[in-house]
Parts: sequence; structure tokens; C-alpha cells
Amino acid sequence: MSNPSDTTDISSQLANYLPYLRRFARAMTGSQSSGDRFAAAALETILTDRSVLDGSDVKTGLFRVLYRIWSSAGAPVDDAESGLKARAQKHMAKLTDNSREALLLHTLEGFGFDQIANIIGIEQMEAEALVSIARREMADAASGSVMIIEDEAIIAMDLESIVSEMGHRVTGIASTRAEAVALGKADAPDLILADIQLADNSSGIDAVNDLIEALGERPVIFITAFPERLLTGEKHEPAFLISKPYAEDQVVSSVSQAMFFSSTETLTT
Repeated sequence: MSNPSDTTDISSQLANYLPYLRRFARAMTGSQSSGDRFAAAALETILTDRSVLDGSDVKTGLFRVLYRIWSSAGAPVDDAESGLKARAQKHMAKLTDNSREALLLHTLEGFGFDQIANIIGIEQMEAEALVSIARREMADAASGSVMIIEDEAIIAMDLESIVSEMGHRVTGIASTRAEAVALGKADAPDLILADIQLADNSSGIDAVNDLIEALGERPVIFITAFPERLLTGEKHEPAFLISKPYAEDQVVSSVSQAMFFSSTETLTT
């Protein structure tokens, strides 16, 4: 018989990890609605039978259950017949199997290679190889121009350095909504990298929405110190969301994937 306190602790941990599980599911499937369905199925499976955690820590077990449900369903990714999303699916078809998922688990969700191996059901050495393959395939596939919307000068310079070293051209740095719109109209970027809270208390979300309305669809990455506040399931959510403080690896991975997959999902207020 399970200990009631253990059951309560597992439930508490599941609640804490759920926003990040949804983020990963959305990145895997290419859709918020589809990702949420798989995340809900994984959560329901564990709540019904906690033995599926199979001795793993709760986070690793939760992601493993999600991955296996998604894989057993044929690893579906939302398709589209035209536009940027169609191009994204065409790019995805060229990737080595499991490489993108391994990269997401490692860089975005912070799993070690042993945990990735557990989640995907492979050997640890293969997990390490898949992450390296994904980085190489994505880096070689796409480059372009990047606009940075960030009001903290040190962070803005750091992001500029990371993006430039990746081989992308930085169109400029904006610290307010108005500056961002003016910069974007003067030099339209291929990718927007945006903070949420800007210098004059304006919104990076509003700035991005203004830019997309003016320039058309393009990939976006949001950066915030409180990602869980945006991963609530109560409104449209960004496909790429980096937590502050961030690691360089997270930025590199997200920029590569946003460029490669031409993700267009943004937040709406």
C-alpha cells in the first residue's frame, strides 16, 4: 500500500513540472493544442498508475511517459499545407530520428544524457550523439538576421554576442516597444528575440505582435524570469520560451530551432 504522504509529494511534483512538460510537448508536436493533449494524457496515466514511473525520479518518469505516448501514436507533428509551418515540416523530415527531441530535453529542459537515454529508451552514448547531430544539422541548415528586444544592456550585449557567433546578423537592439517597431520596419529581421518586460514598462509581447502585424509571420523567442506565468494553458503561448537566468546553450538551441523550424507561435494579450 502506498504511503499517503508519498502520494501527496508525487502529486505536488507533477504540478510543479507540468508547465515544462507542456512546453516540451508543444515543441515536439509543433502545436500548443496538440502538445497539451499529449501532456494531459501523460499526467492522467501517472495519476492512474504511479508504477509507470518505474523507479525513476518524478520529472524523468513524467517526461518518459509523455515521450512513449507520443511515440506510440506515431510521433505526430501538426502539419500545414502552406506558409512557414509547411516549410518547418519539410525541414523536420530531414532530421535524424530522435535528434531534435534529445536536443530539446538536454538544452531546454536541462536533462542529463543518462536521463535522456531513459526518456527516449536508448543508450547514453546514443543520446550524446543525437544531441551533437541535432546541433550540427540545425546550425548548417539556416542562418539569417536577428532582432533583439531587451532593456538590460548587459543581457542585450550577451545575446548579441551569442547570436553573432552563431553566424547570424543582428539587425539591432531595442529596449522599448516603440523602438522595436521602428527598428523592425527599418530592417526586417528573420527572427525576433524578445524580453517580456521592457524599459518604459511597455510589453515585449505587444511589440512582437505589432511587428508581426506590420512585417508578417516570422519566428519569435521570448525570454522571461517567470516562464511558468506564461505556461498556464489559459491563452496562446510561445513556441520558444527561455527562462532567465539563461544558459548560452539554451539560447543557441532555441535560436537554431526557431530559424530551422520557422515557428510563428507568439503570445496574444
